[in-house]
Amino acid sequence: MSGAGVPVTRRALLAGAGAALATAAVPGGAAESDDQRLRALLDGLDALPSPSARLARLETFRGDRLSPSAALDLTCIREGLAIDARIAEIMPFGQPGRSPYTLTPTSGAWRDPGRTDAADRIAADTRAISSEAAAGIILPRTLLDRTAAAVTNAAAQAQGGTATALREQAALLASLAPRAGDAPGMWRLPNGAEYYDLLLDRQFGFRGGGTAAHRLFLAKAEELIRAADAVLRRLGRREGTVGERIVAAFRDPAHLYGNDDAGRTRAVADMNRLLASAKARVPALIGPVPPECLNVAVRRMSPADEAAARSGYRELPTPDGKPGGYFVDLSDIRRRPAWSLGSVVHHELIPGHMIQLPMEARAAPHPLRLRYASAFAEGWAVYAEQLMAADGAHAGNDLMLLGHIHWLLFRIARAVIDTGVHSERWSASEARQKLGMMQGEPAFFATFDQDADRVCLEPAVRAGEASAWLALAETGAGRGGTALRRFHQAVLAHGRVRRSMLGTD
Repeated sequence: MSGAGVPVTRRALLAGAGAALATAAVPGGAAESDDQRLRALLDGLDALPSPSARLARLETFRGDRLSPSAALDLTCIREGLAIDARIAEIMPFGQPGRSPYTLTPTSGAWRDPGRTDAADRIAADTRAISSEAAAGIILPRTLLDRTAAAVTNAAAQAQGGTATALREQAALLASLAPRAGDAPGMWRLPNGAEYYDLLLDRQFGFRGGGTAAHRLFLAKAEELIRAADAVLRRLGRREGTVGERIVAAFRDPAHLYGNDDAGRTRAVADMNRLLASAKARVPALIGPVPPECLNVAVRRMSPADEAAARSGYRELPTPDGKPGGYFVDLSDIRRRPAWSLGSVVHHELIPGHMIQLPMEARAAPHPLRLRYASAFAEGWAVYAEQLMAADGAHAGNDLMLLGHIHWLLFRIARAVIDTGVHSERWSASEARQKLGMMQGEPAFFATFDQDADRVCLEPAVRAGEASAWLALAETGAGRGGTALRRFHQAVLAHGRVRRSMLGTD
C-alpha cells in the first residue's frame, strides 16, 4: 500500500489485519522509517495556521512503504483536512468542525470561572460571539435565552474581573435576543446547508448530503417500527401506536428489578450472564482478538456513584492484565426492565466497545485519525447490537428482541431528527414530537428534550453515528462464516476507518 494518496481499500485492509493483532510495532526498517516520518509530520500539523496549510504540508509526503495503520492515518487525515479547509472558507466561526457557535448552554469559558485566566477567556468568547452575530450566526432563541440565564447566574457567583467579564457577556447575549429566530437548523445560517453536509461528511464520510441521509434514516426507522409492531403483537400488545405500546411494556412491573440492593445485584448478574454468551460467540463472529478484549465484566457502581446517579461508564482492559468493565447506571432501576439490558451488554461490552477500543489501542492510530473518523466507534457498537441479534442472541425471547429494537429506534430516531432539523427545516418542537412517535420511551440516559437540544447544538453528530452503523451493516450484509470474520478483522485491526475505506472485494 502506497502512502501517496491511493485510497485504502478493504482488500488492502484485509492483507494486514492479522499482523496488527500480534504487535503494534511496524516490521522492517524501511516501513518503520516511513511510519516515523509520517508520525512526526502529523504531530506538527496542528501548529500550522489553517486546515489548508496542513493539507498542503501533508500533500508533500511520499511514503512508499507505510504500515496498514499508518496508511490509514494518511488517507483519513487527508480526507478530513480537505473537509476542514472548505469549512474554514464558508464557516470560520464557532468550534471548528463541531458547531458554528462559540457559546452554548453546555460549552464556553463561562462554565469554568475558577481558572486563573477565566476573565480573559470569557472576554475572548464575548468577542467571538459579537463576530458571529455580525455574520448572522446567533443561537436559536430558546437556547440563547438559556445560555444568557446560565451566564448571568455564573456572574452572580463570580468575583472581580471574572464577574465583570461574565456580566458583559450576559448583556451581549441579551441584546441579541430580538435577532434570534426560533428555527434551530443550520439551513438558516449563511452557507448553512453546505456546512451541515460537510459536517456529515467529516463524521464518517457520508457524502450524499443531509436530504439523502434523511431519506435513508427514515426508511430504516419505518423498518424498525414495523418490526416493533410485529413483536408487540406477538406479546399481546395490539392497542395503540407502537410508541404507546412500548411505553406500556416499559411500565410492566413483571419485568422490573427491585429498587434495592438485591435488585441491582441481580441486574448486574443477569447482564454478566448475557456477557458470557456474547464472549462465547466472539471466535465465530469476530475471529481472533487480543486477550484483554475478553477480560471484561459488568460491574456495580460504588454506593456514592449510584446515589449521585452517575452516568454509566467504561474502563478499558489493558494488555498487561488490568481487567476492564462497564459500570452500569442503575440509580433509577425501575426504568430499566430486564429485557432492555441485553443490547446494553452487546453495545458497551462485547462485541461492541470492548472489542473495538482495545484493538484500536493496540493499533495506536494517530489522534488526528480519531478526529476524522469520530463516528466509527459508536457506529461499530450499534452494529454490534445488530450483529448479535442476527446471530440469534434473542431467538425465542420476544421481550429481549423488543429491547434490542427499541435501542435501535433510539439510535435512528436521533439521526432522523438531526437531518430533519438541519436539512428538512423541522422546528425543535417538531423534532421533539417525532422522537416520541418513533421511540415511545426515551433512552434511560437522555430525555427527549435533551436529545432534541443536542441535535440543535451538535449538528451531524447523531446522523454521522447512524451513517457509520448503517454503512457497516450494508457492507457486511450477506457475509457469513469466514467472510464475515474477515470483514470484521479488516475494519477493526488497525483502528477506526472512514466510509470510503470499508470498500468491497
